[in-house]
Amino acid sequence: MIFLDTNSTAPIRPESLAAMLPWLTGRPGNAASAHAAGRAARRAVEDAREQLAQLLGAQPDELIFTSGATEGNNLAVFGLAGELPSRLISSRIEHPCVVAPLERLAARGHSVTWLPVTEEGLVDSAALDDSLSPDTRLVAVMLANHETGAVQPISKLRDMASGIAFHCDAAQAVGKIPVNFHKLGVSTLSVSAHKFGGPPGIGALLVNRCTPLRPLLFGGQQQSGRRPGTEPVALIVGMAAALVAAQRHREIETLELHILRQGFLDALIAGAAPVTLNGPTACGLAHVVNLSFPGCRGDALLMALDLAGVYCSTGSACSSGSLLPSPVLRAMGLPDQRLQSALRFSFGPTTTSDELAEAARRIIRVVGHMRSLELPAD
Repeated sequence: MIFLDTNSTAPIRPESLAAMLPWLTGRPGNAASAHAAGRAARRAVEDAREQLAQLLGAQPDELIFTSGATEGNNLAVFGLAGELPSRLISSRIEHPCVVAPLERLAARGHSVTWLPVTEEGLVDSAALDDSLSPDTRLVAVMLANHETGAVQPISKLRDMASGIAFHCDAAQAVGKIPVNFHKLGVSTLSVSAHKFGGPPGIGALLVNRCTPLRPLLFGGQQQSGRRPGTEPVALIVGMAAALVAAQRHREIETLELHILRQGFLDALIAGAAPVTLNGPTACGLAHVVNLSFPGCRGDALLMALDLAGVYCSTGSACSSGSLLPSPVLRAMGLPDQRLQSALRFSFGPTTTSDELAEAARRIIRVVGHMRSLELPAD
């Protein structure tokens, strides 16, 4: 088995597991309880909050723990948009957990403008400038794309939308590239632990002190009522430990991943041509490569590679049940042949050069076999 789908979930880092074990096996305690066990749990939660805030360039009281990026993005979009109809601006390359809330708001009377993107998957900044109007209440643009690895110029976009609430989905960026909440200048920013080697089921939403946010959940006073519910102590300390480790090793891991990615790409271009890169040729995430294999159907190729022991994806895990072409690649204006033959490969610090070399050999063999069968591309 060769796992090349770390964008869906990354292997847990040993530092994260070690930090969680005491809270999973021998330290019960609700962080809202007044007794000694509860106070110990509260200290662990608040220590993790301070650690995470420092690593992300925020203040501790600006960090809200969530169950992950889906909840964080929903909380931000619904919490910032408000009830009164207004203009909301985003792009079709956003993750489904941003697109779907915006579509729900559109059904309630809000006006949503979808910004065009370039063939490399970058948001058209000129289009944002043209779309801004006095009734614009929210701009939502992700930091790093989950399918292509394209990194958006958030600071530039934020400056263009000065005075307007700005949400940034940073789930695929945190732990992979430098992310500083205050330097980006956005109103809210979402984080998901299992993308950088933490446990699944925990994340965070950073909310600037000057940004009012309407809660989605009610019935408790935890986290000042902004996101009530019992804090999962083990998951919270595991997320903090994972981000500490990811930040400590980020520079060397990024360099190594760039080398691995290039070797993998070179092998596939040499052995499985024609192969087309979808996304940025430079300045993208080091661990992601999205490729089209003309002459193959992406869904059939995915299943064939699964049987060959290479695990990859056709796009976001949250939309893996869909048989439609990737909305991200469609928004980039790619022709049907590339849309229908695209796969995403993503890897991490535990991926070895031997694994990628063997994966390339298996992919080349499977692609060659499928093309020999002359399967239709549509």
